[in-house]
Amino acid sequence: MPRIHFGQWVESAVNWLQTHLNWLFDAISAVLTGAYDGVNAVLGAPNPLLMAGILAVVAWWLRGLAAAVVTYAGLALIDSFGLWDAAMATLSLVLVASVLTLAMAVPLGIWAARSRTVSGALRPVLDVMQTMPAFVYLIPGVMFFSIGPMPGLIATVVFSMPPGVRMTELGIRQVDGELVEAARAFGTTPRDTLVRVQLPLALPTIMAGVNQVIMLALSMVVIAGMAGAGGLGEAVYAAVTQVDIGGGVESGLAVVILAIYLDRMTGSLNERVSPLGRRALAKAAATARGTAYATFLRYRPGTAVATVGVVVLALIAGGMNLTGGGGKETVAAGKNVGQGKRIKLGYFPWDEAVATTYLWQNILEDRGFKPDVKQLDPGPLYTALAQGQMDVQFDSWLPTTHKRYWELYRDRLTDLGTWYGPTSLELTVPSYMKDVNSIDDLKGKGGEFGGKVVGIESSAGNMGILNNKVLKEYGLDGEYKVVSSTTSTMLAELDRAYNKKEPIVVPLWSPHWAYAKYDLKKLKDPKGVWGTGEQIHTIGKKDFAKDFPKVAGWMKDFKMSEQELASLEAELQNGGKGKEKESARRWLDAHPGVEDKLAPVAS
Repeated sequence: MPRIHFGQWVESAVNWLQTHLNWLFDAISAVLTGAYDGVNAVLGAPNPLLMAGILAVVAWWLRGLAAAVVTYAGLALIDSFGLWDAAMATLSLVLVASVLTLAMAVPLGIWAARSRTVSGALRPVLDVMQTMPAFVYLIPGVMFFSIGPMPGLIATVVFSMPPGVRMTELGIRQVDGELVEAARAFGTTPRDTLVRVQLPLALPTIMAGVNQVIMLALSMVVIAGMAGAGGLGEAVYAAVTQVDIGGGVESGLAVVILAIYLDRMTGSLNERVSPLGRRALAKAAATARGTAYATFLRYRPGTAVATVGVVVLALIAGGMNLTGGGGKETVAAGKNVGQGKRIKLGYFPWDEAVATTYLWQNILEDRGFKPDVKQLDPGPLYTALAQGQMDVQFDSWLPTTHKRYWELYRDRLTDLGTWYGPTSLELTVPSYMKDVNSIDDLKGKGGEFGGKVVGIESSAGNMGILNNKVLKEYGLDGEYKVVSSTTSTMLAELDRAYNKKEPIVVPLWSPHWAYAKYDLKKLKDPKGVWGTGEQIHTIGKKDFAKDFPKVAGWMKDFKMSEQELASLEAELQNGGKGKEKESARRWLDAHPGVEDKLAPVAS
């Protein structure tokens, strides 16, 4: 069977679309990003506890007092985790994606219900949309719209649309045909038949579809976080890649609280908007029996009362925003080079990248800039730099590890110079593996190592070298399988195996703090497949020097010794997950003179 290069055809199509329809993607991005920013500004503007009160009033209106109390407690818990802004960003993404999805899904469902041909044509398309791995949607999303909310928004819309279309079609088809015929017999137009007969009767099923759309949209937040969408997805992704158990539990619990709230509220909304739902609610209230206390907990205010409650809380929140003030951190006049200008720093979860990024975040803040820090995988980060959505990153390993990204985007990037080198890539085993000293020694020992090399992110350059060159050159490709994971997962597996004295082989690089923490052995590479040592470069967007001339000068002169880098990484390790900025600040305070050396300003 000849090889069908379907992937290359798709890639060519994407490149053609980028070249000829970039104006359209920019327009779509501007509209949807504006909608997202607007919703996020509304949800994030009030004091968190006041916004929690507004959402609790909605719960009281839809489900009763008990639901309102539980809602307020859950949202207050999110605020206590320090994840309120992330939760509101996630809620904004879900709301915008759900509205956009339903705006397309409901008309398509109505059309499919009225035409067997349309229904038959839509069915396979919806099957593909729902069964395609959601990660795949992020690839063209990042290519067309760069990083940020947009790729996640597009992926969410595509993934969550099928149930909206199918439930709308099902609801309309389930309406009793005799009722439709009776309406037509009385001279009702097709439009009025749809609006006054079919849709009201189909509304419970349609609302079930709405519920499913919102739940699927929320399930996409973690995947959207991988493309820089922010919110709880980014918090979960960062916790996973850094093996931050506490942060992962907190951010995961925040997602659960939002999911339960949205599920219960959309489930109860049918009772307020559907004629059949209102009739069932009234019947249940009339036949309900119980104590006065139970009746009090089940009490639901009228729409007017709930609206007044929401408006009052919103006015209080608005008044607090108008009268509230906050002190601003000041920067010495001679050092205020940035004058509040924003600069976007990207990094992927490699230790030297994390260390230098948070080091420069502190330095740039001290120089009057407002640095925004975002974690991404190497592929999306290089793409964002090439598209000008990020400004700079500090961990480009050249000429080997990140060669493919540099060759792909070199015309749209700026090399700001080398700050560390030479480095090395290697396969590493614990020193207690006495009979394994070279990559050649791994041959014939696949069973001992479980037939696997515990790898890191599949997009990392050294993973490509390992899979495409190292295993083949040493005849290991049939005996060992490289298991892709994350850097932190690989290190966690190394720690587990090391403590149990079990065999393990992992790809590592120098510099790395693991060599100081564990007694490890770099396997010799007699064939030189890994190549010679690399240099770590600072890479900026194409116009970086034009937009940030002073910073570009600092970064071209940026250098760190192995001792400085090792001590900085150790400080971040000791500081713990989620405290990287504070740890980098402690390191700066403990090394007076380093900041003025790295970012000199006129006295």
